[in-house]
Amino acid sequence: MTLSILSTDNIVVGAKIESKEEAIRKTGELLVEKGYVKPSYIEKMLEREELTSTYMGNFVAIPHGTEDAKQEVLASGIAIIQVPEGVDFGDGNIVKILIGIAGKDGEHLDILSNIAVVCSEEENIQKLVNAGNAEEILQLFHEVN
Repeated sequence: MTLSILSTDNIVVGAKIESKEEAIRKTGELLVEKGYVKPSYIEKMLEREELTSTYMGNFVAIPHGTEDAKQEVLASGIAIIQVPEGVDFGDGNIVKILIGIAGKDGEHLDILSNIAVVCSEEENIQKLVNAGNAEEILQLFHEVN
């Protein structure tokens, strides 16, 4: 599976977010709004964060639901929120790119591997953080994958 499920409708640029919980909620709300998950998935995302931080390093966090949240997923989807000023995810970890994911039928592993390809390069992260609009972010994901 490619990132064809990603569109400019799933990308928010220039968000101002005050806390980790707000960051996860907003990411989850975008997944709900686009019809990928049931509203109850957001609570599973918050539960998942309590187990282990979804901060991946390099200003990126990938909030997602717990293992038992699968029944809350309606369709595979991605939501990206750019937070140029950053949000503190604890332990001094600042997140500027939130990538919310929901995978149906095991597709979350494909989604994660596509995201990893983009986020493994620090230069790509800087482009995501500095992007002025959703089209620039979408283009970067399609160029790299």
